[in-house]
Amino acid sequence: MSSESVSVRPEVAAFQDLAQLVRHLEDELASFRRRALTAEARLKEIESVTGGDPSELAALKRENAELTGRLESAATRTRALLDRVHFVRQQATRGDK
Repeated sequence: MSSESVSVRPEVAAFQDLAQLVRHLEDELASFRRRALTAEARLKEIESVTGGDPSELAALKRENAELTGRLESAATRTRALLDRVHFVRQQATRGDK
């Protein structure tokens, strides 16, 4: 048997590569389609809440930004209080010894 009979012909290898690329593109296209459908559903949900009014959407975005800022501020204060509690516990533990 010659080595040529065992190897894959170049056009067959190229076709296999092309088929693999097409499968990959099909997967990507399906992923993009799912994302687009999800985005469209989300947009419809937002439009139903805002009545399709862009100014209402802008107001909701501002409110969301404000609430996010307040949440971050509260988280920072909570961490500071937790640090103080840990410090007080350490001091109390040292005082018991």
